[in-house]
Amino acid sequence: MATGNRETIFALSSGPPPSGVAIVRVSGPAVRDVLAAVAGAVPAPRVVRLATLRNGAGDEIDRGLVLFFPGPASFTGEDVAEFQVHGGRAVIAAMLARLAAMPGLRPAEAGEFSRRAFAAGRMDLTEVEGLADLVHAETEAQRRQAVRQAGGAFRAAAEAWRTRLVRARAMVEAELDFADEEDVPGSVSDRAWGDVRAAMAEIGRHLRDDRGERLRDGAEVVLLGPVNAGKSSLVNALARRDVAIVSAEAGTTRDLIEVRLDIGGYPFTLVDTAGLRETSGAVEREGVRRARSRAEGADLVLSLSDLADPGPAAALPPGVPSIRVGTKADLVAGGEGRPPAGFDVAVSSRTGEGVDELLGLLAAFARDRMAPGESTLITRARHRAALTAVRDALAAALAETLPLELRAEELRHATDALGRLTGRVDVEDLLDVIFRDFCIGK
Repeated sequence: MATGNRETIFALSSGPPPSGVAIVRVSGPAVRDVLAAVAGAVPAPRVVRLATLRNGAGDEIDRGLVLFFPGPASFTGEDVAEFQVHGGRAVIAAMLARLAAMPGLRPAEAGEFSRRAFAAGRMDLTEVEGLADLVHAETEAQRRQAVRQAGGAFRAAAEAWRTRLVRARAMVEAELDFADEEDVPGSVSDRAWGDVRAAMAEIGRHLRDDRGERLRDGAEVVLLGPVNAGKSSLVNALARRDVAIVSAEAGTTRDLIEVRLDIGGYPFTLVDTAGLRETSGAVEREGVRRARSRAEGADLVLSLSDLADPGPAAALPPGVPSIRVGTKADLVAGGEGRPPAGFDVAVSSRTGEGVDELLGLLAAFARDRMAPGESTLITRARHRAALTAVRDALAAALAETLPLELRAEELRHATDALGRLTGRVDVEDLLDVIFRDFCIGK
C-alpha cells in the first residue's frame, strides 16, 4: 500500500449501490481543485452546500450535497471533500469516472483513508483497530466495545503507563549519568521502582482479563448428540431460518455446519455436527471425528438427547462447559414446563417450547464470559503480546540482583513495547496487516 500523501485519493465511502444516498470521499492536496471543477466552488469549511455536480464536458451528473473539511482538522489530517449524491449505480459510476479522469487523483486502496489519519497523528493503532472493529461489529456488545477502543480508551491507558515509565527511566538514568553530582542523590532511582511495580500490577490485571478478545471473536457453541437427536432442527429453531438439512434419515449431517447468531447482543457461532455413533462409512466416520475435535476447542457444548427415545449421553470433552438439552419435548407428556432430571432445559424445535429458555441460558453464558467492563482493554492477540512483553520487561527491571545499567535497559524495552502497541515506534511491518482488513473508502 502506498504511504505517501502526494496523491489525492477518492473512493465510495458508503454501502454498495443501489441506496438512497451515496457518499464519495476525496482526500489530498488537490481537494480544492476537485471541488471547484466538479461543484463549481469550494464551500465554506464544514458548511453543507447544495450544488450541481458536473463531468469534464460540463454535463450534469447529479445535484447533491458537498462538504469541505480543510486539513489538518479533518479525519485524514489533509483537505477532505465529501459528495453526497443519489445512490444509483449510474450516478456513482459517473462520479467515480469524473474523479478518475482528473490529473493527480487515483482510487484509494483498502484502509488508505484510515492509514493517512494514522500517519498524520489523528489516530493511534489501537484507535485504528477499534474503528475496524466498529465497521465489522455484528452485535450491540461488540459495537460498545469498539466505540470505546476507537474513542481512545486503550491509547489513554498506554500513554499513562508510558509517561510513568519514562519518568522512572529518567530517574534511573540520572543516577547513572550524574552520580558524582552533589544535587543528584545516589538513591534517586529508588523512588522510581514503586511506580514501576504499580504499572506492572495494572498491566497484569489487564492480561488476566480475556473478555475483550472473547467478545470480538464471539463464542463458539458446538452441538453434540447421537444421530436423530434433533441437532439440525435445533440449529434451525435458534437461527429462526433453515440453515441445516433436517431428515428422519439417520446420518443426514456429515460435515460441520456453522451459523453466526446475535443472542442477547453477543456474538455466537453455532456448529451443527454429525450424529455420534459407531459407523462403517468412511465419510460419516470422518464427520464424527470432526465433531469431537471441534467440541474439544469450543467455548460451550450443547449436549443433546432425545427425550422421547433416551439413550446414553454423549461423552463430553473435559474442561469444556456444557448445557444438557433434552429435545423433542412435545413428544413427552407431563413435566409442567420443567426439564427432566439430568437436563438443564427441555426444548421442542417443532413447537418452540423451551427455545427461549435455551436462548436465555446462552445469553447468560455470554454475559458471564464476554461482558466487558469499563476497564477491559485487550481485544486482540497483538495487544496481549505487546502487554506481555511490557510486563516481562518490567519484571526484569525490578530484579534487584541486576546492575542498574541493565535494569535501565529493561525499562527501555518496556517503553518500546508500549510504543509498538500504539504505533509510536517500529511498526512499519504491522501496518499492511492492520489496514488490509478495512473496506475501500475507509
